Amino acid sequence: MHVVFIEPAFPHNQSEFVRGLHAVGARVTAIGEAPARALPAAIRGWLHGYEQISTVASRQAVLEAVQKIQEREPVDRLEATVEAHVMVAAHVREACGIPGTSTKTAFLCRDKPAMKQVLREADVPCAASIGASSAEDVRAFVEEHGYPVILKPRDAAGAAGTYRANDADELEGVVAEIGVDRGMPTAVEEFIEGHEAFYDTLCIDGHVVHDFVSHYYPNVLEAMRARWISPQIVVTNRIDDASDYQEVKAMGKRVIEVLGIGTSATHMEWFYGPKGLKFSEIGCRPPGVSVWDLYGAGNDLDLYVEWAKAIVHGETDVRASRAYSTGMIALRPDGDGRITGYEGLELVQETFAEWVIDAHLPPPGSRTAPVSGGYMANAWVRMRHPDYDELRRMLDQVGETVKVGVGA
Repeated sequence: MHVVFIEPAFPHNQSEFVRGLHAVGARVTAIGEAPARALPAAIRGWLHGYEQISTVASRQAVLEAVQKIQEREPVDRLEATVEAHVMVAAHVREACGIPGTSTKTAFLCRDKPAMKQVLREADVPCAASIGASSAEDVRAFVEEHGYPVILKPRDAAGAAGTYRANDADELEGVVAEIGVDRGMPTAVEEFIEGHEAFYDTLCIDGHVVHDFVSHYYPNVLEAMRARWISPQIVVTNRIDDASDYQEVKAMGKRVIEVLGIGTSATHMEWFYGPKGLKFSEIGCRPPGVSVWDLYGAGNDLDLYVEWAKAIVHGETDVRASRAYSTGMIALRPDGDGRITGYEGLELVQETFAEWVIDAHLPPPGSRTAPVSGGYMANAWVRMRHPDYDELRRMLDQVGETVKVGVGA
């Protein structure tokens, strides 16, 4: 099978998808922005061909590259695993007659108000929401549903550009900040109180063949706003045993069915609180921050290869072991500047060495990244343990023990 893959080198784990495709026997032609000679040697070795374009976010540029490739040989699949590339890939698939995720499905997985409207009509529990293009639309929504209210771009991923307004003064500030008073298309939602988590799947022809549940501690919006927090993402290995997750699985399968997701990875955010289980949003792509690495480390599988098997062969032949719960904790400096060193690392290494998967500890002298850079922007540690509660305790202790020093 000949698979065209959009952007093989950025973000850093994109190369893993290329590796997976090559490992299962696909001929992989990549489309990227860097010159071929600038690609790492390993990536070049996995590629059958390569097309450099100005930007992979341009539908026209990707279309012309795919048409050029098709002039040389048939293309069986066109794949993209980054949120910003999914819609471009869907349009180009349809223009070039390549099977895969449709533009309708890609749109519904990208446009939050349209997504929720379709799912509400299918009786999937969602927060109240609208698509707004004026301050008057926002105020009318708040008049009906009250505070707090969440505002974000219609096509946002995760917490990017997301704001919470608790009263009229905050609302007017947010309206001005994101530009909805100037016509910027905005998703407006009621705030759902509760714990935030996500349900990820790998689907073949709409059927879930691998699934995983991960939890945020604390919820994303809080984690991305407060520097003092060392946020965690923790993957449970109790997904098949705990009855609590059966409702999550059922909702996820219903969402996949309604949105017409076929052979694809998915990433679905959800909340559970006083109003019960509520769907938040879904992407027809893998999760960010290399969470698939955690799934592999906890389940004795290579999910990049499993994904490639689904794309190339239409089947997988490995089951998740659920041997370990896995997690990561972000370790943030208490200010911006340059890293001066780390306190408490030796104690953590002595205490938890056998449970550490890996870590990223920028050396002294490295510049810090802002909190808005996300979970992996600065230092982090990833761990695993057979018991979910013990893993939580260990991650908490790492966050309390390790301090990142920073200076001017």
